[in-house]
Amino acid sequence: MGQQHPDDLPERLAAIVGARHVLTEADVRAGYETDWTGRYHGRARCVVRPADTAEVAGVVRACAAAGAAVVPQGGNTGLVGGATPRGGEVLVNLRRLDALSPVDLAAAQVTAGAGATIAAVQGAAAAAALEFPVDWGARDSATVGGAIATNAGGSRVVRFGTMRQQVMGVQAVLADGSVVDDLSGLPKATMGLHLPSLLSGSEGTLAVVTAARLRLVPALARRAAAWVALDSVGDAVSLLSQLRGLPSLDGAEVLLADAVGVVADEFGLAPPAGLDAPVAVLVDCAAANDPAEELAGVLSEHRGALATGPQRDHLLAIRDHVSLAINRRGVPLKLDVAVPVDRLAGLVDVAQRAAHDVDAALYAFGHLAEGNLHLNYVGTTDHAGRVTDAVLSWVVAAGGAISAEHGIGQAKTAWIERARGPAAIDALRAVKRALDPAGLLNPGVLLP
Repeated sequence: MGQQHPDDLPERLAAIVGARHVLTEADVRAGYETDWTGRYHGRARCVVRPADTAEVAGVVRACAAAGAAVVPQGGNTGLVGGATPRGGEVLVNLRRLDALSPVDLAAAQVTAGAGATIAAVQGAAAAAALEFPVDWGARDSATVGGAIATNAGGSRVVRFGTMRQQVMGVQAVLADGSVVDDLSGLPKATMGLHLPSLLSGSEGTLAVVTAARLRLVPALARRAAAWVALDSVGDAVSLLSQLRGLPSLDGAEVLLADAVGVVADEFGLAPPAGLDAPVAVLVDCAAANDPAEELAGVLSEHRGALATGPQRDHLLAIRDHVSLAINRRGVPLKLDVAVPVDRLAGLVDVAQRAAHDVDAALYAFGHLAEGNLHLNYVGTTDHAGRVTDAVLSWVVAAGGAISAEHGIGQAKTAWIERARGPAAIDALRAVKRALDPAGLLNPGVLLP
């Protein structure tokens, strides 16, 4: 099919999804064209809201015929501009693809549409006495498709891995509008490359994921948490060695004092009395039997507090509200990075120096067991490049990752070759060319 005239593309898309689901007015598009942080903005030719895989395929096929680029979007909770239009693309929002199949109890799996929220999947699993083992604060709005696109992780990676480990099968629309459908969820199938793994972390540049078959795990009925007050990040790393010996360990989050303080100031959520400290570690444990005894053993050697029931919920709420609290202070520069755990203290030193050099506020927190810190700078309007260079240069030299779960998006494309090396980027480009030869899927994201 030859390339069609692009001016009537919105009308042709309306014929596929219905006129009310093609948004062309600027004020109606606006909510889709700005990311959650408020840092990334763009203009879409139109916003399209398909209802199912067939409609997504029709939309992508029509865009391919018109030579129109496509930006897939889920809950729009991304933090690196990966789902934000950049220059007149067709924005395909997938929130209407929110169907959930009945839980397959024998396989311990569920099939979820790309637009289903993480909270909805968690709820379906809980109703079947199972759990979906990924979690983070944006669970009520973050979607399955977006989590796959960025290979998101959250707070339970230490036990269950990232989103990639949960995806047993996918349904996806390729750049020409054809559909690949592998939702069988077979745990053993050695038939070549594993498409779910290939698409996890691809940020919408290889295909548009429309549904996924997700693994579930047995529900762990007994939970306990501990808030441990420490003097330094080095002490937190030492504590981690002890925590890894806990069979019930479900999460180990680290928060520097400024991150704890901003939540207290903005939401009135504070740690237990007397536990203010330069560094806090929030330990969460889950087991079939009461894990509190295990945690009590840890606390016998440290200053901290044990919590169950509503008190545990309070501690987890502090962690969940950090990003929301930071956004109340201003539009943040977010650097989501990971380094070998034994280099975390050095990372914090570099991050704090960068903040001091430009007179910015730094709020740092993250996932201790993975060496993953979320560095949030407020007040860097004129110095974002300087801060980014200082931190990411050090991370690359330390053998770390310039993104640990938020993705590359449009924020870090200039850094990915330096971080991964030219041979790896050439390989990624070859895969991109094979699946999207015209470069119409999410251009400007992930690869420079």
